[in-house]
Amino acid sequence: MSRLIIGLTGGIGSGKSTAAAEFERLGAYVIDVDAIGRDVAEVGGPAHEPVLERFGSHLAVDGRLDRAGLAKIVFSDPAELAALEAISHPAINGLIAEGVADTAPDAIIVLDMAILLGSVLGRWGDAESDGYNKVVVVEAPLDTRLERLAGRGMDADDARARIESQPSDEERRTVADHVIDNGGDTAALAAEVSRVWAALTAGH
Repeated sequence: MSRLIIGLTGGIGSGKSTAAAEFERLGAYVIDVDAIGRDVAEVGGPAHEPVLERFGSHLAVDGRLDRAGLAKIVFSDPAELAALEAISHPAINGLIAEGVADTAPDAIIVLDMAILLGSVLGRWGDAESDGYNKVVVVEAPLDTRLERLAGRGMDADDARARIESQPSDEERRTVADHVIDNGGDTAALAAEVSRVWAALTAGH
């Protein structure tokens, strides 16, 4: 029996990471791809030096990467964003692959990842086992997402802009094997995750 690797994605405020925690409670091994993405460009990370070489040594501030400065460069220019992804995504995939290799041969692994659609993240080889083989999308109504983001202290206009900059739910559904509705409370989310878990693990 081979590993089952699930790409878990969803827009900001959808509750993707809360769903990941519920999958972990059910027995999945969760890899936080977003956290890896933050780490690879920090000092000692595999993308740190290449990022500074490409975007400028001025982005090293007190021994750390000036993320806000880098964001201003890449999010206003698609070509610069593509250049950053060409550096960081292979480095991220390398660390994901290491994490997967450390699991049992029949493990169920969840890749908690904001960026999935149209990306190479979560796919690091030619074999079917070299990356996620199922996609689960977490959704929530716009008003619910905005309320959650406000609870995190995010300005309403900024929250809307962040949501609009990401793929839509309709676009994510085009690659989804399963969709989780996270428009309710934590009990409703637990029930949704359990439903999807049962479908994913049937026969595994």
